[in-house]
Amino acid sequence: MRSAKCAESGREATENLRKPAGATRESSPGFPLKLRRPHDRNLARIQDGGTGVRSRLALLHHGGDRTRLLGCQCHVTHTMAESLFQASRQRQGKVMTAAAGSAGRAAVPLLLCALLAPGGGYVLDDSDGLGLEFDGVGAVSGGGATSRLLVNYPEPYRSEILDYLFKPNFGASLHILKVEIGGDGQTTDGTEPSHMHYELDENYFRGYEWWLMKEAKKRNPDIILIGLPWSFPGWLGKGFNWPYVNLHLTAYYVVSWIMGAKHYHDLDIDYIGIWNERSFDISYIKVLRKMLNYQGLQHVKIIASDNLWEPISAAMLLDTELLKVIDVIGAHYPGTHSVKEAKLTGKKLWSSEDFSTPNDDVGAGCWARILNQNYVNGYMTSTIAWNLVASYYDNLPYERCGLMTAQEPWSGHYIVESPIWVSAHTTQFTQPGWYYLKTVGHLEKGGSYVALTDGLGNLTIIVETMLRDSDGKFTLELQEDELFTLTTLTTGRKGSYPLPPKSQPFPCTYTDDFDDDYPYFSEAPNFADQTGVFEYYTNIEDSGEHRFTLRQVLNQRPITWAADASNTISIIGDYKWSNMTIRCDVYIETPEVGGVFIAGRVNKGGTLIRSAQGIFFWIFANGSYRVTGDLAGWIVYAAGRVRIMEKTWYTLTLTIKGHLSSGMLDGKSLWNNTHVLFPKNGWAAIGTHSFEFAQFDNFHVEAAC
Repeated sequence: MRSAKCAESGREATENLRKPAGATRESSPGFPLKLRRPHDRNLARIQDGGTGVRSRLALLHHGGDRTRLLGCQCHVTHTMAESLFQASRQRQGKVMTAAAGSAGRAAVPLLLCALLAPGGGYVLDDSDGLGLEFDGVGAVSGGGATSRLLVNYPEPYRSEILDYLFKPNFGASLHILKVEIGGDGQTTDGTEPSHMHYELDENYFRGYEWWLMKEAKKRNPDIILIGLPWSFPGWLGKGFNWPYVNLHLTAYYVVSWIMGAKHYHDLDIDYIGIWNERSFDISYIKVLRKMLNYQGLQHVKIIASDNLWEPISAAMLLDTELLKVIDVIGAHYPGTHSVKEAKLTGKKLWSSEDFSTPNDDVGAGCWARILNQNYVNGYMTSTIAWNLVASYYDNLPYERCGLMTAQEPWSGHYIVESPIWVSAHTTQFTQPGWYYLKTVGHLEKGGSYVALTDGLGNLTIIVETMLRDSDGKFTLELQEDELFTLTTLTTGRKGSYPLPPKSQPFPCTYTDDFDDDYPYFSEAPNFADQTGVFEYYTNIEDSGEHRFTLRQVLNQRPITWAADASNTISIIGDYKWSNMTIRCDVYIETPEVGGVFIAGRVNKGGTLIRSAQGIFFWIFANGSYRVTGDLAGWIVYAAGRVRIMEKTWYTLTLTIKGHLSSGMLDGKSLWNNTHVLFPKNGWAAIGTHSFEFAQFDNFHVEAAC
């Protein structure tokens, strides 16, 4: 559960902003530190004492709202390289060498550094070889619907946001994009549509994850792509809430998504997961590997199990075939530590979901600490943040837990939050395929340091002091909650665009007739599905006003990841709305038991959707209507009979003002001045009584803003 995520990762991290592992809370005076080139040898050293910065290492600094780039590329001559190589062997652990060189190069430029402090030195050395291969830093879109509002942004703001996330040497410069394989179920902040709602249904243009992966690839052709299911469409369960009823069928479903990505979008998926934070099935993992190989997808690697280190690690040690088919052990919110069994497998260890923290400065400090200490403490070679961009409505669960915020497509406003620049300290000065030095670790007074090399003469050192020291400083002025990157690279920079438009609330008057013959996305702008899937629909039986509509397309409950409601519902608008009038044309498709609603002041969404309250105006194909104070229908304000039947269009109008509400059917009053007490504000919404087909058209809302 994500509540446990912050308990393991966020809470531990914010606590350890003050008290990192291996340090007492009281011991944090910091270390004077400076860069200088000693006169008696060709050696770049980091040490205490003296003044000034005279090394040619580039230095990137982030603290508070300050980020600056200092220095230039480190220059090492052939003669220097020879002396440095000799010095490395002589010093044996008292300096650090960034080993370099490539085939065909005569010179092997090397850079040696020592990190020293008043209490002693920090050894950075490659004389005993290098550490583990670095696999990159990434983020998750999905789990769920976390990028929902991003696709609705107008240009140029949408492209600017994407540049801050993916463009190399500009912003976060992410190495990895992990996306949800939409499964029609609620997976944290909404539902994402499946490419196969039904067994004989395939559509590889639903949703926005395809588009997002292509946009990421445009900016960084080398970005690593990962797919992972959270929920699954109901037909895979054969009546059970379980994806492993038919192993080959589920494997076929997942492999079809990978093949569809290539065939329709020219996207090569690099890694595939099993089932996010839920049970794994050993036989299924083996079947998945065989089916991938059969389809010529040997290059697609398997991550398991996107939950805890155990029991997957122990299972791999006991099963040689399972050990062979799993390429990466992915754990969620590991608190910077791995376990013995995971290390014994010899597999790559990843924090395949982490962060999950509000993107304020405290969250940024948490992220800085995680990126370093996941390797220092747990030998994790990749860390992936949940989530990529907070592009979902405020007041949904885990609001603003993205690396940046983009929640206002109607205004174009977005915010480049501090986790973007914390990411840049690592991503802009390393790449997957670099190697950690073995000599990484903790600073005695709090914080940590890592060093990486590309094997071509380049070196990057990242130092974080996320512990809120009261009087700590380096000669480099490392004060409380700061992050420094020292690197030989000069390509990194703090990208920028002109300020986006100012923040504006959701429009007080909003209308959508859904008249789009060839929609670019399957979802209508600004509607955020919370249970069920609402898609643009062409009604070929109606050549008039209702030819193009919005349709709820599921008639069976998905294999759930969260506690989806028994009803389907899509929200829209401003959570602060109180007094409003909502009008919508509705069309029930299911005889006798079918039903639809419009609603206002809906106060909950995401994983809490089952308990949502508001004012819900229902009509049913059996000739009845109902007004309830909650989605589940337990609180009944009014009820009665009315002439309603399926496959006929009706216009519903709901007016809420203060403690009173009224409703009309086709412009005629049906119920009037019904007293309502709670909630006092919330979103507008549309939905259905169960998982059933139904259509909506000419949606209109007027709110008293």
